[in-house]
Amino acid sequence: MKYKLVLLLCVCGWPLEKTHAAINRTFPVNFKFGAASASYQVEGGWNVDGKSENIWDHICHEKPTYVANQDNGDIACDSYHKYKEDVAMLKDLGVDFYRFSISWSRVIPGGVAGSPVNQLGLDYYRNLVQELVDNGIEPMVTMFHWDLPEALQELGGWPNPELEDHFVYYARTLYKELGDLVKHWMTFNEPKQTCLGGYGDGDKAPGYTSSGVADYQCTHILLKTHAKAYHIYDEEFRAEQQGSVGIVIDTAWFEPASGSDEDKEAAERGLQFTFGWFANPVINGNYPQVMIDRIDERSAGQGFEISRLPKFTDEEIEYIKGTHDFVALNFYTATYAQWLEEADINDLGYYSDLNILQFPDDAWEETVTSWFRVVPWGIRKAVNWISKTYDNPEIFITENGYPDAGGLEDDRRINYHKEYLSNLLEAILDDGVNVTRYTVWSLMDNFEWTSGYNDKLGLYSVDFEDPDRPRTPKASAAYYKQVIATRCLVDVCE
Repeated sequence: MKYKLVLLLCVCGWPLEKTHAAINRTFPVNFKFGAASASYQVEGGWNVDGKSENIWDHICHEKPTYVANQDNGDIACDSYHKYKEDVAMLKDLGVDFYRFSISWSRVIPGGVAGSPVNQLGLDYYRNLVQELVDNGIEPMVTMFHWDLPEALQELGGWPNPELEDHFVYYARTLYKELGDLVKHWMTFNEPKQTCLGGYGDGDKAPGYTSSGVADYQCTHILLKTHAKAYHIYDEEFRAEQQGSVGIVIDTAWFEPASGSDEDKEAAERGLQFTFGWFANPVINGNYPQVMIDRIDERSAGQGFEISRLPKFTDEEIEYIKGTHDFVALNFYTATYAQWLEEADINDLGYYSDLNILQFPDDAWEETVTSWFRVVPWGIRKAVNWISKTYDNPEIFITENGYPDAGGLEDDRRINYHKEYLSNLLEAILDDGVNVTRYTVWSLMDNFEWTSGYNDKLGLYSVDFEDPDRPRTPKASAAYYKQVIATRCLVDVCE
């Protein structure tokens, strides 16, 4: 197997080394650098000033062992009280923008359409946005980063079609109250994690396991909801506010495990079932054909009268098609993809529908997270694939980061960002890919979902044992600050 993997790398033209030497050219003058966070992961203040419970509050309190060390986001980084300090950190870094998310349950505690807006919660975000703008930092807002109000989960959560109208009410509120200052909106962060993680695998809140059914229904409702939120902006707010709207999609790069046609097909299927699952409807109007065909066929073989993958009507296809002003990509790692014989027809679930073998190369650098290997060339291949598949859209890298166990001298994180940015720069300068933004995940160490506070990805360390949650810059913060200032990845550029 090792011989097979080395042969593949030679055939594909990628270097055999673990990392790729950073090139000494500069990023284009219009390229923007930022950092990111998400509401539940940093804010704390879980029940103050009128905020209601969300699904992560609920699962962490009701099933504390769901998260490592029984950690939760009750206080997290306490950004609800320390947002000015966060903005000062961003100002010192010199970032062009800050990507953060808004807590639905803080702004509209009742969750449902027509319920009262919580002015104190709205004021928090208004103050944060104003503080960013006053410091020359562009706010880049995600409306939903996995923290559904618990009241809406009790109605069935995202598989319930009612959520379309509830989210649209929330989105319209945000446009109305913050759209004069916010010019870049993202409706959903990583819907694959919301749907497959939350309703299929159970490894994200609310922790349900109905893969192959509920995850597809969740996606169907979520995509129609995104389209409604996009069109509302387009019809009611764009002319005056002059902003843009997109959706954030995550994927790994799927590299064929050999040069065989079967493994190439497996790799393409992996991309279509992961990135294409969400991007293809938003860009082209419908699910990837390979998903439609495979799930239809397997559903019929399992005795279903209709496909487990819901169908869009012709009107819905036209309505969803083109509902993006940019393509937002969260990218971290890569995997090999190998063709498999067809899964047992009785196996019900997303991964049986996908039906490929995924595995890493032993030579790829490991991290503290089992599924996460350092594969810098993966990001170049991924953005090239997106560019070619979807007719060269503008691409924002909205997350990219490195997990470790902590420490201020984080040389591996520095090398990670240097190597990934180097490959991204080659994609821009040599391949002509239209990537215009790069976002480090994350600004500071925070609550990393079921890993709790074990995995650290921040440019700034946070002392979670100190009630004041002091922040301390790591070596990577100094490196990123230098990159932003010089637009160069090494000490001297051409």
